[in-house]
Amino acid sequence: MRKFIYSLILAAGGMMMGGSGAAAVTLQQMRFHCANDTTEINQLLKKGVESGLKSPNELVCLYAHELMGRPYVAQTLEGTPEMLTIDIDELDCTTFVETLYALARTTMTGRYSWRDYAANLESIRYRGGEMNGYTSRLHYISEWAVENTSRGNLTEVTGDLDGARYMIKTLDFMTTHRSSYPALADSATFEKMRSLEIGYRNHRFAYIKKESLHNKKLIDQLRSGDFVALVTKIDGLDVTHMGVIEKKDGRLYLLDASSVGKKVQLETDDMMEMLRRNRSNLGIRVFRIRVQ
Repeated sequence: MRKFIYSLILAAGGMMMGGSGAAAVTLQQMRFHCANDTTEINQLLKKGVESGLKSPNELVCLYAHELMGRPYVAQTLEGTPEMLTIDIDELDCTTFVETLYALARTTMTGRYSWRDYAANLESIRYRGGEMNGYTSRLHYISEWAVENTSRGNLTEVTGDLDGARYMIKTLDFMTTHRSSYPALADSATFEKMRSLEIGYRNHRFAYIKKESLHNKKLIDQLRSGDFVALVTKIDGLDVTHMGVIEKKDGRLYLLDASSVGKKVQLETDDMMEMLRRNRSNLGIRVFRIRVQ
């Protein structure tokens, strides 16, 4: 079935969203998957507020299980012009994590309006928390990490974990694979992306080797509801997949929007075995929602 895109258009243009933490985008700059998205987001947020849960990790777990079974669909953010895409019905690995962040962060403030959700989604997805064209989107997870830790959305705990080590990579995969990104066909957009990549030449970041994922001390340090990014050895790229940690029977499992399973699911193999089967995966990075 072809994806139905529902764009909410106001008769009077330029109206900004009200309330604290308001999104910078107007309603005309939002793209919805279908007409009942806002109602469903409000219902999910109401369930989160009424759960009484306060810990961001507990809220992430609650919402991750609420979203289980939803289909994996890639490239839901792509389109011209760039818009704040709100789609909780079709998820890829990154939009799954961003959706969980926005749901949990909104609930932590005691709110249950899709407008607050939209503001938090924009905050984690875009540089400076404001959508301003294709290159304002945080395409590389390393930049996503730097931006969101500096603005207080997330804390990266990787460097504090047992067995942490460091990697240095130059991030230029998008411009060296220009044909894979239709938006980069535009010369101005391409040059802007290339200038942003310059800031991530010889970028140093912490990671945990996949061989350490059965380490009991490490397992004890990690929490269900931690966001995890899978580090890759692919040239020019830092991360190829994201998800949420679920601890079960003393082991680490990945709850993710799976391109293999074609849905949001809890992987059957533990995380070490899952990464061992993919030689391009080197290890993980770990993030938590910061309590503000």
